[in-house]
Amino acid sequence: MKWPGMGDPYKKKKTIRFLGLSAGVGAITVLITILVVNPFMGEQPHNACINNIEKNWKLSFTVELYVDNEKADIPANVGFMEGCQRAIYTLTDDGTVYAEWKEDPQFEIGHFLYIFKFPLRDMDETKSKIYVNDRESENFIKTPLQDGYHYKAVFTSKAYDETKDKDYLPPQN
Repeated sequence: MKWPGMGDPYKKKKTIRFLGLSAGVGAITVLITILVVNPFMGEQPHNACINNIEKNWKLSFTVELYVDNEKADIPANVGFMEGCQRAIYTLTDDGTVYAEWKEDPQFEIGHFLYIFKFPLRDMDETKSKIYVNDRESENFIKTPLQDGYHYKAVFTSKAYDETKDKDYLPPQN
């Protein structure tokens, strides 16, 4: 079988040169990702392990999470992986969340949701809200975290059928 571009020696040479150049660009991209991007991402406070760093900044707050009008559990040990404790974590399943870092990293509630691996892409952001101490936040997931505050996140999934919440029967007299 002849592959396209392999019959004519000139086209064959040109095709092989293109494939070699493409492989070289791909290899350089992988090296840049491994050597430059990944270490940079690991040093960001919401991605870094805090096991062996001096933590001078600490706070705790509480979170309630509702998805489609159902309270979602926030389990213990969010932010703990094999040999790595993240900067935002839980110790118990009562909704208390802790954050620690070298200095104030300007954490937001979205950082907690990221570490919690909350499926934000499955949520309808136009129908979802974040409340801080019972007041709606205009910053949504960019709401800054503050010590001692209570955060209530109310999300509606894109697949949620709101008609289940409505009663279409006439009022009873």
